[in-house]
Amino acid sequence: MTNAHPDDGAKPLDVITIGRASVDLYGQQIGTRLEDIGSFAKSVGGCPTNIAVGTARLGLKSALITRVGNEQMGRFIREQLDREGVETAGIATDPDRLTALVLLSVEAEGVSPMIFYRTDCADMALDESNIDEALIASARAIVVTGTHFSRPNSEAAQKKAIRLAKANGARVAFDIDYRPNLWGLAGHDAGFSRYVASDIVSQKYQSVLPDCDLIVGTEEEVLIASGQADLLSALRTIRSLSSGTIVLKRGPMGCIVYDGPIPDDLEHGIVGKGFPIEVYNVLGAGDAFMSGWLRGWLKGEPHATSATWANACGAFAVSRLLCAPEYPSWIELNYFLDHGSSERALRKDPELNHLHWATNRRREIPSLMALAIDHRSQLEDLANGDAGLLARIPAFKTLAVKAASRVANGRPGFGMLIDDKYGRDALFAAGAEKDFWIAKPIELPGSRPLQFEFSQDLGSRLIDWPVDHCIKVLCFYHPDDPAELKRVQLDKLRTAYEAARKVGRDILIEIIAGKHGALGEDTIAQALREVYDAGIKPDWWKLEPQASRSAWAAIDQVIEARDPHCRGVVLLGLEASHDVLEAGFTAARSSRTVKGFAVGRTIFAESAKAWLAGTISDEDAVADMARKFGALVDVWERLGDSKAA
Repeated sequence: MTNAHPDDGAKPLDVITIGRASVDLYGQQIGTRLEDIGSFAKSVGGCPTNIAVGTARLGLKSALITRVGNEQMGRFIREQLDREGVETAGIATDPDRLTALVLLSVEAEGVSPMIFYRTDCADMALDESNIDEALIASARAIVVTGTHFSRPNSEAAQKKAIRLAKANGARVAFDIDYRPNLWGLAGHDAGFSRYVASDIVSQKYQSVLPDCDLIVGTEEEVLIASGQADLLSALRTIRSLSSGTIVLKRGPMGCIVYDGPIPDDLEHGIVGKGFPIEVYNVLGAGDAFMSGWLRGWLKGEPHATSATWANACGAFAVSRLLCAPEYPSWIELNYFLDHGSSERALRKDPELNHLHWATNRRREIPSLMALAIDHRSQLEDLANGDAGLLARIPAFKTLAVKAASRVANGRPGFGMLIDDKYGRDALFAAGAEKDFWIAKPIELPGSRPLQFEFSQDLGSRLIDWPVDHCIKVLCFYHPDDPAELKRVQLDKLRTAYEAARKVGRDILIEIIAGKHGALGEDTIAQALREVYDAGIKPDWWKLEPQASRSAWAAIDQVIEARDPHCRGVVLLGLEASHDVLEAGFTAARSSRTVKGFAVGRTIFAESAKAWLAGTISDEDAVADMARKFGALVDVWERLGDSKAA
């Protein structure tokens, strides 16, 4: 059975979800009480917000109607939904109320205590004024959710949305989403409680059922919606009120779909089987399930297909810690359905983890032109041990930020490499620039075999990095190196890569081969093969300019075969002259994977020497670096324009 609808595909939005929008704070320590959690991971949350994200990741055009506070957490929700591709025109900012918060932990398998901080929160103030007819009319379906029938104002808002949806030919889906303590039926410490019988709740839900084309809930939610005490009676009561499709969620057992009369044997519905995976955290699994179901339902797929997609999405959610951030992309979901996983704990599957990371990045960066000022030893050499000059290096790095900013002039696609050792002030300055890409080095300068700077314990170092900062690690690596040296180098690179994935940061691997061997047509391509063979898939490569188009073609082939989701390659400079770099840029423009450059000493070396010597002013240094950086930008963009022509 399929679900084709006469208006399918004719409207700009596929689905609008309505209701809760919160910030979830998930305890990062697993297997302990919420009382003993030491740190939290932040994400967007709330049933309709999660569904909006989940459906967007699966390729639907989704929107959310809710309210958020006029504060940082409200802005976080709006900005994160923008990043996810969710339409935010229906999100109102409440000037008086705070954004809701939820604190959660994973105490044991299937046991996740939570506290809802929702007293007079922004989303529960939703009212009819927030329901815009034009927005509702632009969608093929709306999703109303259970909690927002618990107050008169939010109930009226959802019922207005239902009326407008019906009047404009849109379908209505109801996610029962029953949380007893959000109806005042359980204490603040009972956020994980799933069922408390209530005639009032049942009556509210039953008033909605006749208008619903789709009703989705767990066994407990079906019971509360019907007011019945057993499942068969509950389903038949719902069917007596609605001709819509009923989807019964059964956790690890999958789901059952009922499109017509409810059979005596409930197993005689359309059974969607579950996936045998380890349960890590059940919170948010139902919203992931709904996302997968809606992808099929709104695309006119057979119910069996929709159920498979829904159950698979739910499997991803219960196998990972957070809610919305853990939901699969369409590419990731299809890979799982085609290939399965050797891991019952999907979060341990390296291929799925890579696809999840690479297809759900915070932002796309199609091109990148960066000024590298992460050099430490080179600037120390200029200072020649003079304590006063060493103390001035941080100030010079802030001048480099001003130069890069002057060239970028608010345009996207620009960035900087800045170190932690001397670049603290420069990092703050660069962080204030809109959309600046920032990478920070972790290698001990000049080390071979590779060592990390400051500490070999990357976990403790990276945890306080901003989420948008990219990890950069330089490795002097040549395919002709001794086997033991390569093993040590690759082990260290793998450590950096695994740390990047664990803390959720991009990683750029810089390979310099030319200092320790000849550069042939296939040298760098072979180096990349060996890194990929070690199970390392960086987000970015930083590579030496190649002498020929064929060398770049070999690099392209390796990257596209091993990781088609790689962000790409940026060129390094090695203090080459402008003319030499321009020649390198010309060859690189033949490459499909080269996205730009990250050049340092060619731009700043002369200015640094003169500025540290006191022979030029701050403005002179900024102007000189801006001129040289701008000249390289002009060359790169001009070559790109000629390639496009």
